[in-house]
Parts: sequence; C-alpha cells; structure tokens
Amino acid sequence: MAEETAERNWDYLLLVVTLVLTLVGLVMVLSSSAIMAQKRFGDAYFFFRPQVAYVLLGLFLMVVLKNVPYQYFCKLSYPILLVTLAGLIIVLIPGLGFKAGGASRWLRVGNLSFQPSELAKMTLVIYLAYSLSAKRDKMKKFMVGIFPHLVVLAIMIPLVLAEPDLGSSLTMILLAISMLFVAGARMRYLLGMAMIAAPAAAWLIYNSPYRLKRITAFLSPWDDPLGAGYHIIHSFYAFASGGIMGLGPGGGQQKLFFLPEPHTDFIFSVVGEELGFIGVTLVALLFLILVIRGISIALNAYELEGTYLALGLTLVIGFQAFINMAVVVGLLPTKGLTLPFFSYGGSAMLVNFACIGMILNVASQGKAQPAKGRRGDD
Repeated sequence: MAEETAERNWDYLLLVVTLVLTLVGLVMVLSSSAIMAQKRFGDAYFFFRPQVAYVLLGLFLMVVLKNVPYQYFCKLSYPILLVTLAGLIIVLIPGLGFKAGGASRWLRVGNLSFQPSELAKMTLVIYLAYSLSAKRDKMKKFMVGIFPHLVVLAIMIPLVLAEPDLGSSLTMILLAISMLFVAGARMRYLLGMAMIAAPAAAWLIYNSPYRLKRITAFLSPWDDPLGAGYHIIHSFYAFASGGIMGLGPGGGQQKLFFLPEPHTDFIFSVVGEELGFIGVTLVALLFLILVIRGISIALNAYELEGTYLALGLTLVIGFQAFINMAVVVGLLPTKGLTLPFFSYGGSAMLVNFACIGMILNVASQGKAQPAKGRRGDD
C-alpha cells in the first residue's frame, strides 16, 4: 500500500508554499549578489546561476523522495547515520575537508562541495523517527527512551562543534528535545538535557573570543558600531530603509558591501529593505504556513513513524527560518544559520527540498489510508 500511495496525492498547499518561497528566494539571491559578484568576479550572475542549478536539482530530489516510501529511509536509518558520521569525521581531516572563513565544514570534489552538518540534521530526524516509533511503549524509561539517543547526540554534536558550527549543534539539540518531548519522554529527563546543554553552550561561548563578541554585539551593538556591532547595525538600517513598501527589488543599499555576505546569512535583511514590512510579513507568513501544514501532515500520518518523521523534518526548516529571521532583526545573537529556500548554497537547498519531499510522501500515504489504519488504532 505504501508503494501505491507514494505515487499519488500531492499536498498542494505545502508544494505551492515551498515553490513560492523558492521563487522569491531566487529573486533575492540575484538582487543581493549581482553587484558584489560583478565587482569581485566580473560576472553579475556568478552566484545566481549555481543557485538556479541547486534549485532544479533540489526539485528533482523532492519529486524522487516524494515517490519513495519514507519507510525505506527509516529502515536504513543506521546506515544513513554511519555515512553521515563518516562525512562529519572526514571534513575535519586536513587535506580532505575544505576550509573557509576559519571553519572546516565542506567536502569538496572539483567545483562541487557539500556540507555534512546540513545532512546531519535530516539524518538525526530519520534516526529519531525510526527509534522513537520502535520504543513507543518504553519512552518513560531512561535507559530505553533517552540514553540511546543521548549516545548518538554525544557522538554527532562534538563533531559538528569541531568544525566549528555552534548554530547547527544547537539546532540539532532543539530537534532532539522537541521530538523526545512529543514521543512522551519524561519532562525531568528533557530538563536535565537542557540543563547540561545550557552551561556547555555558555562555556563554549565564553572560551571563544569571536562567539563572545557576537553576544556583546547582540546585547549592545552600538558600543562597537565599526566592529562587532557593524553587521547587525546595518541590518537594522536595511529594515528601517525599507519602510512599509520597500525600495523595490534591486533598490537596496545595504547589500553594497555593508551587510556581510548579503546573499547568505543576512538575505532576510535585503528582503526587508527591498520588499519592506509587507514583504517581510508575507515571507514570515509563508514559513508559518509551511510549518503549520507540516505539523498537520504529521498529525494525520499513516503511522507513528511518519508522524515523527514529518514533524522532525518540518522543524528542521522551521527552526532555521525562525532563528535566521530572529538574528537579523536583533532578537537573537548571530548564529550563522541560513534562511531556508533563500540563502545561497547547495547543501542547505538540497537538504531542504529533501525534507519537503519526504514530508510530501508522508502526506500522500496519510491521505490514502482508511481511518482504521491510522496510528492510534493499531
């Protein structure tokens, strides 16, 4: 039945929202990068052309995964986990991992590169979906419901932190805690995880000068307007300049070598300046609709495994979108997380489309099953 239902029943609301976000994202990548690309590389489309290729490849991947029953990936969760761990290890080996901006996060073959930490988020969700559904009646027991998942986190998180990538590490911890909570783990265990993670994150920040500067810039950016606070201040300028209606696509000024890499981490600031408050609100609403629809699909999944998978993959996109938008408006310290379907980059784009593809597969199976076959009636 899973093989049959995977071939039909598109969830058009989720699909249309994803496509609209992607289309607007392509426009903003071109607008935010063209002048910089012309100045640096003599080619205004230097970033735009690869982004179009990433989107087309991502769409193909989405269609493929929509038609492959998600149960296959859950059954292969351990091999997928091992491959991901291998990638996280290889990227740290000098000569094998590609280093840029002081971080070793990429595996590179020729002109192609991939970021294993992006895959790690999706891998963690697939593993948890399989494991939590298998332990559904034993989640209250620490050694069964919590400990095995802590072991996996204890292996993955240090590897991601070693790149270093604190933002992805915190996102993975949030994903794990959220999915364990939904699966019925005892609250005291989850609070214990949070109490361990919080001081560990504080120690990592305190012992890293550049991370500490990000915190001080977040608390008081105007104390160092030409240093640590420079980027967020110009992000504020971008939103202020945009006003209600925006300056129009291509009309922004802060992307002209004021914002750091305006086509990646701070692309939402360009949205604010060029599309204004109305544009920012519409983009935020589209992400909210995507998250709500993903949760709805999870709640109506054919089986518990699909519920956990759809929920976790929705949160992969939702958490990153919320954190990125919160950072550029000054509600959170800079984390270096990209805005899904907007920020330039192949790894995140492919993973985001892969997440949507698998959520669509969960939706297709959920819609086609009779009520007696749904989870909760097993």
